[in-house]
Amino acid sequence: MNKSDVTIKYEPFKEIIIMEQTRFNNPDDMARFTSVIAGGKLAGLYWAEGVVFLYFPLPPSNATVARMLIESGKVFWTFVGYALMPKYEPTIETKEKMIVPVIDISSNPLLRKVAQWLKEQK
Repeated sequence: MNKSDVTIKYEPFKEIIIMEQTRFNNPDDMARFTSVIAGGKLAGLYWAEGVVFLYFPLPPSNATVARMLIESGKVFWTFVGYALMPKYEPTIETKEKMIVPVIDISSNPLLRKVAQWLKEQK
């Protein structure tokens, strides 16, 4: 096989299973939560479709999880935290003066779909 024989194929996840979700009252609470769980390290949030969010994927180190990912395209997120934030801002500054970066991931169709789903949750 030589270099010209390489095939590149895009196969997005077929299903994202969210095991736990928390809707925060506002982006400030979401940013505060992010700072706390990051233990003072710099951590960022994602934004799309009017939703700011953070997720934790279940690592495919477990054989069952890895098999589900490969065989059926399912990925598990152990936790998703989110808040409505209609307008994108590159940072959120809390009243405690914590500054949390926000990344606009609107160009990612999969994460845009997740944000839309989150927005519909009550």
